[in-house]
This record gives sequence, C-alpha cells and structure tokens, in this order.
Amino acid sequence: MVTIRYFAAAAEAAGTTAESVVASTAGELHAVMVERHGPALERVLARCAVLSDGARLDSDDDLLAPDALVDVLPPFAGG
Repeated sequence: MVTIRYFAAAAEAAGTTAESVVASTAGELHAVMVERHGPALERVLARCAVLSDGARLDSDDDLLAPDALVDVLPPFAGG
C-alpha cells in the first residue's frame, strides 16, 4: 500500500492528513485521490508538488514502489 501524507491546503481539501491506497503509477494515484476526495482536492492537486520517497512525480507514468511514502505539498509562502 502507498501511504499518502497531505499537507496544508491539500489536507484541508482531502479532509485528512494521511491515508493508504493501492496505486502503481502516479496517474493511478491521482485518479484514486480525486475519486476519494472529489473536485476540491483535484483543484489543489493542480498546484501541488507530489513526491514519492523524496523524488518528484512529474509524469502519470512514473512508477511507485508498493510501499512508497507520497507527500502532497501545496506551494508555501515564505520569506
């Protein structure tokens, strides 16, 4: 199972800070997240960096390890 950690606006849109899902590619992962949490999360995901075990997922074809830790990180303001 892939473990997803949601941060900031992504956690708010998902209604949770973490969950486990079955997915083998970034595209499958995206589809599962949107199916579970709807259009509010889909809008936030468009602005997020999604990292699997610290590496950015840039393509729907990017593979996920069966036990991957995925972080969904919205843009952060800072100074």
